[in-house]
Amino acid sequence: MTEIVALSKYVHLSPKKIRLVADAIVALKPEIALQHLKLMNKSASLPLFLTLKSAIANAENNLKLDKNKLTIKTIEVTGGPFLKRFRAVSRGTAHQYKRRTSHIKIVLEDQEVLTKGEKSGTKDKS
Repeated sequence: MTEIVALSKYVHLSPKKIRLVADAIVALKPEIALQHLKLMNKSASLPLFLTLKSAIANAENNLKLDKNKLTIKTIEVTGGPFLKRFRAVSRGTAHQYKRRTSHIKIVLEDQEVLTKGEKSGTKDKS
């Protein structure tokens, strides 16, 4: 089976917010997942939409695969570097907070047509 990878790095959203949306689409076909992301009212849906679209384009243009036979294998969302910032509060003091970033990795898989022996898990030993 062929694996297709697409990466988006340094996305200015926290990994927690992106994982919430990624968990909702990981079980779907890529074409259906694109439709769900387009209609979803979350800020994390745009970076996931663009990364998934890039993965599909990689499969079609680089490996000449049919986009209807693709499935989402994994969606990994890891934390990137964060920016330390300060907010002014009362009595001339400041509170520190972190502006988090994320890295998104989407792996697609091409479902090849398996032979009857490979599907059932038994192979002819003769």
